[in-house]
Amino acid sequence: MFTKEYWQSSFSKLKNIRYLTIIALMIAMKVVLNNIRIPVSDNLNIMFTFIPVALEAAIVGPGAAMVSAAITDTLGTMLSSYGPYFPGYLLSKVLASLICGLFFYRTHITLWKTALSKALINYSVNVLLGSLWSSILYGKAFLVYASASAVKNTILLPFEVLVLFALLKTLVPVLKRRQLIPPETTI
Repeated sequence: MFTKEYWQSSFSKLKNIRYLTIIALMIAMKVVLNNIRIPVSDNLNIMFTFIPVALEAAIVGPGAAMVSAAITDTLGTMLSSYGPYFPGYLLSKVLASLICGLFFYRTHITLWKTALSKALINYSVNVLLGSLWSSILYGKAFLVYASASAVKNTILLPFEVLVLFALLKTLVPVLKRRQLIPPETTI
């Protein structure tokens, strides 16, 4: 992941019509899933966008996934009524895609890596950054948002890890046969 070739491989997906089609489908899926929310409390929802984010990152890598995340956030904000456009949320989506790409692209995917990637996203992106953005936008104290978000993300973490790992375990062999993911990706 620390080589020029690794990043070129990911960004090259943005020039390939086959991968651009996959990226477009993933953007559509993320926009739709972003509008399917289970409300928990004020500005706190259970969502399922983590699934296509991780799957896309495993297929196209962190570079292309970050570009897709930026497009998804911008397009999703224009098409939804869930609040104003805020660049902090764009940064959060880009960071989540980066983390998934680093953990799932061209590597051996394990339950441990899946758990570590989700924990990193849940606590650093969702709890810390998400609470900061909510505090800036809605005026309540950071700790009000962070405490509720930490509880929600802690409760959901095992479920998200198991769902994500089961999905990747099922799809990686299929994606390899279709030559959509690099041969280095194993599970």
